[in-house]
Amino acid sequence: MTLEEIKNHKKGNQLWWITLFAFGLFTLMFFFKKAGSFDFWYWMSSNLLILLTLTFIADKSNAREISKDFRLMPYRKALMGILFAMILFIIFYLGNILIRQIVEGAAEGIQKVYSFKQEASPVRIGILMLLIIGPGEELFWRGYLQRRLSIRFGKAAGFLLATMLYTAVHIATGNIVLVLAAFICGLFWGWLYMKYKSMIINVVSHTVWDIGVFLILPFNI
Repeated sequence: MTLEEIKNHKKGNQLWWITLFAFGLFTLMFFFKKAGSFDFWYWMSSNLLILLTLTFIADKSNAREISKDFRLMPYRKALMGILFAMILFIIFYLGNILIRQIVEGAAEGIQKVYSFKQEASPVRIGILMLLIIGPGEELFWRGYLQRRLSIRFGKAAGFLLATMLYTAVHIATGNIVLVLAAFICGLFWGWLYMKYKSMIINVVSHTVWDIGVFLILPFNI
């Protein structure tokens, strides 16, 4: 076995161990939602910080990819991210109307999604979304997981596998509406990364969308 093959084998093993670890972290979080004063938002932020630390240690190319992304028209990419966040918001706005008409209990499922707010203040949720949750989810699910899966299995397979994994971790919530929302978001942001391969676009899109649907124009009213 050559040195390059050994490195690839090691990265492959790291990918699966990190994926399994992520599943464990998110399953516990989505199932319990809160542990004493450690609420969902602190828990989500902590999970992402742990996972990002692992991925940047395991895969040095992560930092290089991000650095390269920032060297080429970052402001234009940020504007594209805002535009794609607006497109996704419109998709969910229309979907919110449709699903309430055709799925019994959809309104209750939507309300349960917003119950994740718990007692956290909108300011704290917004800050964590802006600084950790929005960027962290994209850096892990697309920037690390989808990228590594795509290198290993090809673009299309990597995109589909990452989307399935992103959707699957939400099953622990027991909320079919949230699982469906995760599937749509996984497809959208996965396609976005596959097409443009820009963390700036994905991070801005995810963060703006998160803040929009949770804090500015929620769908539970």
